[in-house]
Amino acid sequence: MKVGEKRSGKEDLSLNKEQIIDLMENLYEGMYIVDRDCRVIYWNKGAELITGYSYEEVLGRKCSDNMLSHIDEKGNILCGDGCPLKLSMIDRRVHEIEAFLRHRDGHRVPVSIRTYPIINDDLVSGAVQVFVDNSSRIASLHKIEELQRLVIIDHLTGLTNRRFIEMSLEARLNEMQRYGWPFGVLFIDIDNFKSINDLYGHETGDNVLKMIAQTFISNSRPFDVTGRWGGEEFVSIIFNVDRERLFDVANRLRILIEQSVMTVDSVILRVTVSVGATLANSEDTIESLIRRADRLMYHAKISGKNRVMID
Repeated sequence: MKVGEKRSGKEDLSLNKEQIIDLMENLYEGMYIVDRDCRVIYWNKGAELITGYSYEEVLGRKCSDNMLSHIDEKGNILCGDGCPLKLSMIDRRVHEIEAFLRHRDGHRVPVSIRTYPIINDDLVSGAVQVFVDNSSRIASLHKIEELQRLVIIDHLTGLTNRRFIEMSLEARLNEMQRYGWPFGVLFIDIDNFKSINDLYGHETGDNVLKMIAQTFISNSRPFDVTGRWGGEEFVSIIFNVDRERLFDVANRLRILIEQSVMTVDSVILRVTVSVGATLANSEDTIESLIRRADRLMYHAKISGKNRVMID
């Protein structure tokens, strides 16, 4: 049934063009429309909120033009043969995928994507993409407000601070000893961070810390905890995992950080991290657990950086 066509026995629900656009503008979901060359011709407010890009910034551009640059969880770039918009235009079908778009601020955001072909007079004239932010952003905002009242937030990054990480580790160790609930720890250090400060200044260094923190916030489960341990070091407490799953979580975060970028004086700046990953055991203390994860991170550094070492 086409928009404006009457249904038998139903009230006339015809909508004019302005009403349709108003409905699309007020969707919570992001939505954009591309022509046959994949150039953006429409971009709603939901897309602006999720991606950080305004309508004026994207109109006439392709999302692959150093903009959204979607990737899958393995870091593979989807703006090519794997582009769901192109696939919908080729096979005239609806496509659904899970992906990670690049926010205007540089960090990666997990999204569920659904694409539809636009067909006029049996000819494909473009495609529509509707996408939803899969991050626990809203829950994280409420969590941050609560934690700020307890003075356990790192105010630069918005993550929890060292004090809260130590409190959480103590609680997880007690739970493991009482109930046998497993958990793992990631010790994460930014590679070559001193060089970034030396070359671009401390303000850029602070922005790198914020970008990486946003990757953690957008791509962590609500019940896991990631905090700033100090300087360029972060600690994540990953609940209910085995060794294989702990490695997968660590490597996924490593890939997402590697695939994040920021622009400094027209220079594209990329950063990587080295990660030490270890499972807690019943004999562990906070000190022994952090020491072991830190040692594994150091081995990742001397083995070439931008990698995960797990025991």
